[in-house]
Amino acid sequence: MKIHGFQKTTLLDFPGHVACTVFTGGCNFRCPFCHNAALVLDPDSAPLFPEDEIIAHLQKRRGILDGLCVTGGEPLMNSDIADFLRRVKDVGLLVKVDTNGTFPERLRELCGAGLVDYVAMDIKNCPEKYAATAGVPNIRLDKISESIEFLLSGSVDFEFRTTSSRELHTPDDFEKIGQWIKGAPRYFIQAYKDSGATIGEPMTPMTKEEYEECLARVKPFVERAEIRGVD
Repeated sequence: MKIHGFQKTTLLDFPGHVACTVFTGGCNFRCPFCHNAALVLDPDSAPLFPEDEIIAHLQKRRGILDGLCVTGGEPLMNSDIADFLRRVKDVGLLVKVDTNGTFPERLRELCGAGLVDYVAMDIKNCPEKYAATAGVPNIRLDKISESIEFLLSGSVDFEFRTTSSRELHTPDDFEKIGQWIKGAPRYFIQAYKDSGATIGEPMTPMTKEEYEECLARVKPFVERAEIRGVD
């Protein structure tokens, strides 16, 4: 599997665990707020980290690290991801995978094989505004819904999350998202941050009060809902 980024320690990416994070290149979305523009648009310009180097680090840090996060880009685009995750599990670590939900078959296979312990799936917006928010014209909403339904089945621990900005989201959108993911154990609204390297033009974060209004609209549908990244 092609790995284009490696963060050796994180206390944030895998809730409740000390972990490290690997970044895969390429994505089938072009979300304008994406802060990993280079990884999405030109992954080959980024250095490659050999799998053996990653595994050696994990083995060296055995007993200190709890897990590994695999993010992107879109990690599930990689047909050989299962082989890499098996090597990680052989070290004895937990695995978290971030995904946009467009590869439900691969997600189901990885979880069914016991290769994934936690999934963070992005819910870009309500269905009517998905294409504009994801930055691509032809969205397979049936694939998104299939991934949602699989996660809601309880086969693996997971969270849903939405990165939101004033230009792309309204409180009404969050009520529709809530209806779509009804019954989810946890859902997070993530405040938009301008990294200086987004795919699209810089956007505007909501105010704390606006984020709280959006949160109130989704709370009736999920067990736990919170805002991330708002001071």
